[in-house]
Amino acid sequence: MIRERGSVSILMLAGTLLFSMSALAIADLGSMLLARGRAQQAADAAALAAVVQQAPVLGQGSDPEGAARDAAERNGAELLDCACEPDTPDATVEVAVTPRLGFLTGWYGRRARARAHAHLDDDVLTYRSS
Repeated sequence: MIRERGSVSILMLAGTLLFSMSALAIADLGSMLLARGRAQQAADAAALAAVVQQAPVLGQGSDPEGAARDAAERNGAELLDCACEPDTPDATVEVAVTPRLGFLTGWYGRRARARAHAHLDDDVLTYRSS
């Protein structure tokens, strides 16, 4: 008679280990998706901040790239590119967010990028107070 004591314990341990590793991988995937959403939110805010700075009638200043950088940093992102010239109605920005990863080492250094474009209505640019 062959005694197989402990074989169920080994299977349970292997199953628990597999389940734990899967849960950690899913958590990192969720972190990447969350970073993507944060990046888009930061890009939208940065584009809006830049276009508001470009409108002389709003009297907000004349540094649209600085406003975009501040908005991106306040939202946890890094401004990569800002196509925004003073006194023009358009701003296009690109930002990146680095997610916090704990398990998937192949994803270290990856960044979630997002791009946003904002356009200021022409009526705002031509508005004059009397």
